[in-house]
Amino acid sequence: MRKPWVVGVLLAGVLLGGCGDPASGPEEPAPAAPRASATTHQRAPASPGPEPGKAPRVLYLGDSLAMEGQKVLGQELRRDLKARYTSAPYSGTTLCDYLEGTADRSLVPAADKAAALVRRLRPDFVVLQFWGNSWGYTPCMDGITYDKSPARYFSRYAADARRLTEQIAAAGDGSGPRIVWVSQGPDPITPDRVRRVNALYEKRAAASGGLVADAGKAVSPATGRYAWTQYLPCTAYERARPGFCTQPGRDRTALHRDDDYLHFCLAPTTSKPKPCPVRSPGILRIAREITKTIRQAAR
Repeated sequence: MRKPWVVGVLLAGVLLGGCGDPASGPEEPAPAAPRASATTHQRAPASPGPEPGKAPRVLYLGDSLAMEGQKVLGQELRRDLKARYTSAPYSGTTLCDYLEGTADRSLVPAADKAAALVRRLRPDFVVLQFWGNSWGYTPCMDGITYDKSPARYFSRYAADARRLTEQIAAAGDGSGPRIVWVSQGPDPITPDRVRRVNALYEKRAAASGGLVADAGKAVSPATGRYAWTQYLPCTAYERARPGFCTQPGRDRTALHRDDDYLHFCLAPTTSKPKPCPVRSPGILRIAREITKTIRQAAR
């Protein structure tokens, strides 16, 4: 970041309001009805998944990182896999918000709970992208935060991941869907937290036949998976597409704005959550990694 580090830290709580982990008051929630488009997700080994040659059905759920990237992911899945895609992210949420039985303490309405959407849409893949909500923003976390009690935070997060997996599986009636857990990129404030959250996702995927899309690696430097950086060298894909190599003269591209270390949208956050309106290399890198994981699983 070019601004003093202390400024970035002080702004973090405010900025997270536009994404998934704000410390300030909640924003206006996303529309209750999920939007349909083309996307894919990965299936568990026990799930038959889409028939060969059939476009996979993908459901994308998550917090503000999913909110800002939902349109780009749909475009990638549609182009690569001709996927049928539905996204229903809500900014400020975490895993417990999508659990059935938390309607009175949740930022997600009952109709958009993960199990409810699985019963209605019958997806082949459910993609889950959550930063981890370590600030206690959503009521369903019961005030448990990483800074006050890391042990309780991780215990609760693991329990919610298990319950969400079980609810999605039950809603699929034994025929899927396969869950794709999206690993997160580096956190410059609490790097070990993200490392442990990603390990939790890997453990849950292994235990339930799910998949992990290591999208966080795509926004990390080659020299350190959990080393935060604002810029990375441009890829050949980005150099070939105007606007995605943001500093071609230096052969590097921006992942984050100067005033936001978490989000990947290069436009300012807004009070009303919405998909990112500008080309943003970090969002594209994440979407391409998720798409690759689903493509490999759907073969």
